[in-house]
Amino acid sequence: MESKFLSNMGLGSLDTGLVLFIAVIVLLIMTVVTVILALKLNNLQKRYEKFCAGKNAKSLEQEIGQMFEDNKNIRELTDKNKRDIRVIYHTLESTFKKAGLVKYDAFPQMGGKLSFSLALLNEKDNGFIINSVHGTDGCYTYSKEIVGGQCDIALGKEEQEALSKALLKG
Repeated sequence: MESKFLSNMGLGSLDTGLVLFIAVIVLLIMTVVTVILALKLNNLQKRYEKFCAGKNAKSLEQEIGQMFEDNKNIRELTDKNKRDIRVIYHTLESTFKKAGLVKYDAFPQMGGKLSFSLALLNEKDNGFIINSVHGTDGCYTYSKEIVGGQCDIALGKEEQEALSKALLKG
C-alpha cells in the first residue's frame, strides 16, 4: 500500500505500518511526559498555595521586605556585639582575675590572725602583693610588684603562699 501523502513528501518507499508504529511510540512518550509534567505542576501548585496561604501579593511583599529589614538589623547588632566583645576582652586583660589570701599572726604574742598577705594577678600573672603586718605598736602595710608570676624582691613565707594560691587559680 502506497501513500500519496508520503510520496508527496519524498518518503513513498517507507512502509505505512512502520510510520504508524513510530507515531504511536512518539505519542506514548509524549503522553508519559505530559503526565509527569502534570504531576510536577500539581505539586508546584500545592507549594505555591501553601506559600501564599492567607496572604495577598501586597502583604507577602511587605513581609519579605520586613524580613530583609530584620536581617539588616540583626547584622548591625551582631557587628556591635563583636566590637563590644573586643572592648571587653581588651579590658579584661588588665583586670585582676586571680587572688590569693593568707591570714597569719605576725608575732607570737598576737592572736586573731590580723596580719595578711594578698596577691592579685591578671591573666598574664602580672600584679602585686599587699602585705599588712599587725603588731602591738601599729599596723604596717607594703606592696611588692609581680611580673610574670615572679617578684624581684624576696618574698616572705606568707607572701609566697599567697602568690602560689593566686597562680594556682589560673
